[in-house]
Amino acid sequence: MTFESELRSGGEQATELSRSGSLWAVVLAGGEGVRLRPLVRHLYGDERPKQFSPLLGTRTLLRQTLDRVGLLMPPERTLVVALQAHARYLDREFGERPRPHILSQPEDRGTAAAILLAARWIETRDPSATMVCFPSDHLVLEEAAFMAHVAKVTAFVEREPQWIVLLGAPPSQPETEYGWIEPGPRAGGTVQRPIYRIRRFREKPSKEVAEALLAGGGLWNTFVLGARAAVLLAAGQECAPALYGRLARLQAFTGSEHERWALRQAYALAPTVNFSRSILEACPHPLAVSPLPGITWCDLGSPERVVNVLTRLGLSTPALATYTA
Repeated sequence: MTFESELRSGGEQATELSRSGSLWAVVLAGGEGVRLRPLVRHLYGDERPKQFSPLLGTRTLLRQTLDRVGLLMPPERTLVVALQAHARYLDREFGERPRPHILSQPEDRGTAAAILLAARWIETRDPSATMVCFPSDHLVLEEAAFMAHVAKVTAFVEREPQWIVLLGAPPSQPETEYGWIEPGPRAGGTVQRPIYRIRRFREKPSKEVAEALLAGGGLWNTFVLGARAAVLLAAGQECAPALYGRLARLQAFTGSEHERWALRQAYALAPTVNFSRSILEACPHPLAVSPLPGITWCDLGSPERVVNVLTRLGLSTPALATYTA
């Protein structure tokens, strides 16, 4: 099935949402990639963050993410949240290519700051926007099917705007380094593509708990999520008021000559907040998970996982084969 037919099968609402300009992609690219740094140093001889490294071929992880996202959302509706300290890598990444919007954070204040800053930026320009957040360090083999599934999730959010929906990957093993989601009752979707309420999050469980989750229908949390920008901001205001308050003040400076100064001031005094632990796990809004259908997904979070995954897929290189932890 082609991407176009996959997208059409998600319903006319997803297609219209994509065409209307109310659907935005947020690519999270502000991490330092500390855990993967030894492997990156071995392969490339420098300290570049993993998202700017071509671990899976000739394209960097960030470029692979952007190319995947581009199947549904064009650069003008794509926002990359990065760090100002990574400006040289971003310049090298884009060159003469059509650039997405770049939102550079003065400092790393955690995933909650990155997502809420993006939601504020988008909501200011498009109050009814739906946004989908994508980490920039994932392996996805069936990219067209993956983005077609994203389109179906955004169609659900458009119909039911109070929901925050995460994508869950059916597990292949009792992984203890991933976050897990325990699905609850069905909330919507179709027979082939159901969407379930989230009963509970389990972050990096023990081996025994992971085995029980595997046997009980648990899902790996991909941290790919879709929601209205306004809903994410409301969740941030409820669950992380100190961080939300710092970022909310930026609205008064939008488009002015003092905008960059205001952003530095906001981040200088902002707390560091993890979006999963502090917002999702305490979220007042209804949360749901949509299982990915037969799609190969992996979070490239550690050197061992990168080596194992690429070896299993037959994508290992001589340089990779010589790496020892």
